Amino acid sequence: MDAGNGQGNGPGQQEQAHALPGCYRHPDRETGIRCTRCDRPICTDCMINASVGFQCPECVRDGAKNGSSAPRTLAGAPVVADTRLITKILIGLNLAVFLALTAVPGLSRELVMWPAGIAYLGDWYRMITPVFSHLEVWHLALNMLSLWLVGGPLEEMLGRVRYLALYLISGLAGSALGYLLMNPAGTALGASGAVFGLFGATIALQRRLNRDQGPMLVLLALNLALPFLPGTSIGWQAHIGGLVAGGVLGFAMLTARGPRRTLIQYGSCALVLLVVIVATLLRTAQLT
Repeated sequence: MDAGNGQGNGPGQQEQAHALPGCYRHPDRETGIRCTRCDRPICTDCMINASVGFQCPECVRDGAKNGSSAPRTLAGAPVVADTRLITKILIGLNLAVFLALTAVPGLSRELVMWPAGIAYLGDWYRMITPVFSHLEVWHLALNMLSLWLVGGPLEEMLGRVRYLALYLISGLAGSALGYLLMNPAGTALGASGAVFGLFGATIALQRRLNRDQGPMLVLLALNLALPFLPGTSIGWQAHIGGLVAGGVLGFAMLTARGPRRTLIQYGSCALVLLVVIVATLLRTAQLT
């Protein structure tokens, strides 16, 4: 506080500011190693070899309680060597559909979200095809960059099956809200609903790991504001629908504990999917 004290920024304080965190079990031992499941810092005496990285004793013990001594992710899925396989497949699928839309005239009319087509023609497939469809390179690039940066860490923590369920159900929730609120004659497409679902789940993950959520919340606020800027034609319905669904599913998958963890995780998926189906049927009844 004393402006005249020249010792406030000495080497000792600089070293302290850059010091490594202490082991969660032995705070006096600095370490740069973290548990691959819970992200807590662990020293050499506490770290236990896993197929990918190291785990802390508590995470290994939790895995044993769940009936398996094999390494598990934070959500209880088996740890695999390629932790971004599903993310790579999803990006590849989006790229393939983009190339098909570019090469085949008129294909985009068959794949976009078109409420009138769903209600009057029974084109139920339009609830999922827009999640993988893009017409502009910038739209595709932005969504795929977000998918890689946000989806990769989530896949590692959730495991492949839970992560894929999160992505698809979030995309469907975005389509459902669009179907519910859009002009029946309007159209929309893009993976934004599914990507916003990943944003919602990432907020749940950061809360689970007690990480600073400030940067993610700022990024989320900026993306939510984009559709309301003058001159933009970005639909907000899929963003909100995906975000809410992803937040609910991420919270359920990352906070469930005990022998009923898997039941709670997949039960939450079924519940959100049920809400999507009910909303879709109600909107169809309203339009017809």
